[in-house]
Amino acid sequence: MAEEIAQIASSSSAVLRPVSNASRVTALQNIHEYLRAGKGKILEANKADMEAAEKANVAAPLIKRLDLSKGDKFDTMLQGVLDVASLPDPLGNVTFANRLDDGLDLYRVTCPIGVLLVIFESRPEVIANITALAIKSGNAVILKGGKESFHSFAAISGLVREALEGTEIPPGAVQLIESRQEVSELLKQDKYIDLVVPRGSNELVRSIKSNTKIPVLGHADGLCSVYVHCDADVDMAARIVVDSKTNYVAACNAAESLLLQRSALQSHLPTLAKALIDAGVSLKVTPEISESLKQADVEGTASATIGSAEDKDFETEFLSLTIAVAAVEGVEEAIKHINSHSSKHTDSIVTASKEIADKFLNGVDSSGVFWNASTRFSDGFRYGFGTEVGISTSKIHARGPVGLEGLTCYQYQLRGTGQVVADYVGAGGKKEFKHENIDI
Repeated sequence: MAEEIAQIASSSSAVLRPVSNASRVTALQNIHEYLRAGKGKILEANKADMEAAEKANVAAPLIKRLDLSKGDKFDTMLQGVLDVASLPDPLGNVTFANRLDDGLDLYRVTCPIGVLLVIFESRPEVIANITALAIKSGNAVILKGGKESFHSFAAISGLVREALEGTEIPPGAVQLIESRQEVSELLKQDKYIDLVVPRGSNELVRSIKSNTKIPVLGHADGLCSVYVHCDADVDMAARIVVDSKTNYVAACNAAESLLLQRSALQSHLPTLAKALIDAGVSLKVTPEISESLKQADVEGTASATIGSAEDKDFETEFLSLTIAVAAVEGVEEAIKHINSHSSKHTDSIVTASKEIADKFLNGVDSSGVFWNASTRFSDGFRYGFGTEVGISTSKIHARGPVGLEGLTCYQYQLRGTGQVVADYVGAGGKKEFKHENIDI
C-alpha cells in the first residue's frame, strides 16, 4: 500500500512539473474558497478533536496548538493560501548563465524537488499551509497528521480534494494518510520520495531521521534565548523578553532562556523579572540570579513562581509560561552558552551597541539571529514567505523558515547546436571554451 502511494505521488509529480504558474494559482484559489465556505464544518470537526484531547488529558500546549477557533487562526490559515498563490513563480528561474562557446549556452534553472512526505503532529492548519506551498512549488506531497487532529485533518483534506477536482493538478499530487504503519513503510520508499519534512516534537524528528535513507529537513526542539547586554534600554528589553516568552508559548520560536550580562543585574534584572512575573511567567533561576532578586525585593506570585534552575532547564523546551534565567560575563560567554545549549533555532540580543550586536549575530550558530527584536519574528509568514513548511535548523539546502525557495532545487540546462566534447578535449580537441557570463 505504501509503495503504491509513493508511486502515485511520483507519477503525479512528473505530471505536475510542467503545469503553468497560472494553473497552480487557480488551484490554490479554489482551495481557499472551499476552505472558506467549509469553515463551519472544519470548526465542528476541530471541536471534536479538542474535546477528545481534553478527555485524553493531552498537554495544554498541544491543545492550544490544536485549536483552530482562537483569535484569527483560521483566517490566517486562509490568508496564507492566498499569500502563497500571489508570490512570484519559484520555478523556471535562471540563477546562473554561462556561454561555453558560440551556440553552446549553460543555464542553471530552478525546478521542483519532486515528492515530499510531510509528517506533523497536532496543528491542523499545517495541511492547508503545506498543500499551498507544495502546489505552488510544483511538488507532489504526502501528508500525515497527528491522531489529535484526526477530525480536523479529515475535514480539511476532504475539502482540498474537492477543490482540486477539475484543475490541472493531478489527483495524486496531494495524498493524505492516517496510520503510523503507513509512515513506517513510506520512509522506506527512497526510490519515489525525495524529501521528508517532520514537524513536531524532538522525539518525532529524531525517530524519522533514524528510520529512513531519504533526506530529512526539519528541526527538533525550539530552544530560543534572549541575551540582554548591560547597555540595553531596559524598557525595550522588557518588551522584547515578554513578547518572546508570552506571545504564543506553544510556538517553537518562543524564548525558553533569558541571559543577562552580570554587570546588568542591578540595573536590568528587577525590571525584567517583574515584567515577566506580571505577565504570569514563572522563573527558574540560578543561585546568582536568586540572590540578586532577593536584594531587589522581587518576589514571585502564586501563579508566577521563582524557583531554582537545574542545568537541564537551559536545554528544555517548556512550551509554557516558564523561562530559565542566568547571568553571563558578557557577549562572548552568551554566545558560548547559546551555542552549547540551544537547538540552533532563533536567538536574540538586546543592546545599544552595533559592535556588540555584530559580534553576537556573527558568533551565534542558529538559523535566526536577531538584534533588538523578539524571537517570535522567526516565521515564514512574517518573513514574507506567505507561509512555511517548517523551520529548518539544518545547514544544507534550506535553513530557517522554509518557504517556496526551500522546496525547489535546480537543474543545469545546456543548449547547444551540435557540439561534442571531442572538439574541445583529447588529442583531436582544437576548440577552446569561452566561459563568458550571460546577462540574466
